[in-house]
Amino acid sequence: MAVTFHIPGALREFTAGRSRVEIEHSPASLADALAALWTLYPGLRDRIATEQGQVREHINIFIGAENIRYTGGLASAITPGCEISIVPAVSGGGGGWPRQSRSILR
Repeated sequence: MAVTFHIPGALREFTAGRSRVEIEHSPASLADALAALWTLYPGLRDRIATEQGQVREHINIFIGAENIRYTGGLASAITPGCEISIVPAVSGGGGGWPRQSRSILR
């Protein structure tokens, strides 16, 4: 059974626009699944992993609903048919609010 990766919009230029990528064989760990993903789409690797092979600080990866930072990182077990979501961190501030809206919050 395939493992499915959900690809965020910011990374779809590296997957030929695909929002979902299926890995047909069942990898045993997240590291194996990512290696298979990078074989298909090598441009993703540098956006997801550091030069040392660790997941970048601003990237969150979920296996199902579980964040891999709490389940063993790259050694996290993969089950056949699971879904893996790659989620870039979102940051920013309220600097773009209209002046009138900001005064309401004071």
